[in-house]
Amino acid sequence: MTIKVGRYTFEGPYTNTDSLRDNSGVYAIHCYRDNAYYLIDVGESATVKTRVENHDRKDCWTRNCSGTVTVSVLYTPSQQQAGRMAIEQEIRNQFNPPCGAR
Repeated sequence: MTIKVGRYTFEGPYTNTDSLRDNSGVYAIHCYRDNAYYLIDVGESATVKTRVENHDRKDCWTRNCSGTVTVSVLYTPSQQQAGRMAIEQEIRNQFNPPCGAR
């Protein structure tokens, strides 16, 4: 399954981290409610699974979701951190999610 986040196609969304890999990428946190996905956070990491599982903004995700929190990933094996950060910032600028830096 895939989900579009802006102009990017992410793997997922997943309701847990079992399907995630500890590879570099950009992750999107959505709230699924009323048969729709709403972006609540976006970030990047060299180890996506570990980052999502140990994220310091999990409380923000649950506060901003009256449905099911899900995660999707755009793996970026050819991108360094600067490239991942550029994708994250593009998505953040487009959607202005409630969690994370603006």
